[in-house]
Amino acid sequence: MNKYSLEVCAPNIQSAIAAQKGGAIRIELCDNLYEGGTTPSYATIKQARKELSIKINVMIRPRGGDFLYDKAEFEIMKEDIRVCKDLGADGLVFGILLADGNVDTKRILELVKLANPLPVTFHRAFDLTPDPFCALEDLISCEVNRILTSGQKNTVTEGIKVVRMLVKKAGNRISIMPGSGINVNNIASIRDKSGAREFHLTGRKKEQSKMIYRKEGIYMGGIKEIPEYEIGVTDQEIIRRIISILNN
Repeated sequence: MNKYSLEVCAPNIQSAIAAQKGGAIRIELCDNLYEGGTTPSYATIKQARKELSIKINVMIRPRGGDFLYDKAEFEIMKEDIRVCKDLGADGLVFGILLADGNVDTKRILELVKLANPLPVTFHRAFDLTPDPFCALEDLISCEVNRILTSGQKNTVTEGIKVVRMLVKKAGNRISIMPGSGINVNNIASIRDKSGAREFHLTGRKKEQSKMIYRKEGIYMGGIKEIPEYEIGVTDQEIIRRIISILNN
């Protein structure tokens, strides 16, 4: 059995399948990666369950932007959890903050109980809290199973010192999973410096659209930097290489 494990962030069904072929033990299934990930469609979850034998953790996030949700959005999150359980999800990924940036423990507790017996990952909303060590204890008290974090920086490489401190402080009480900016070139260093046992990445490559006719100058999201004729898909060879490096 490998000492280290890899979770792949899969924003589409092609990435989910590639992650399994590459040897990942689990995917985080989501949509809208450019917004940090939102809840995928029910059909996507259903198809992923049909295609995959590895574990599927599903992102529960009703929209992009901040993590302060109103009553209607919270009800959506609860219903998404119920549906994901019915569709065969193996775990759930979510995060809720208060207006002051701290973890909304009351609502997280409610969602954790609703998710039971499925394990819960608190996503990178954690990196927007004012005190990561206070947030760590809050999430342990809520019986969350895992925290995805970049050490409160844009990438794990930048936040590696905080990640290592979190790993030490967490001990066996909760898993600290580094994610953001991890690739073939830095995975060995992050493994050694963080002390973590599981890691999160996309392992993506850019594939050109097969469209022959291309309408230039129009951007569906209104952002020029997000191309309409380029698709990000997990590369199974990248996943395979990273797993090999991790467990060398």
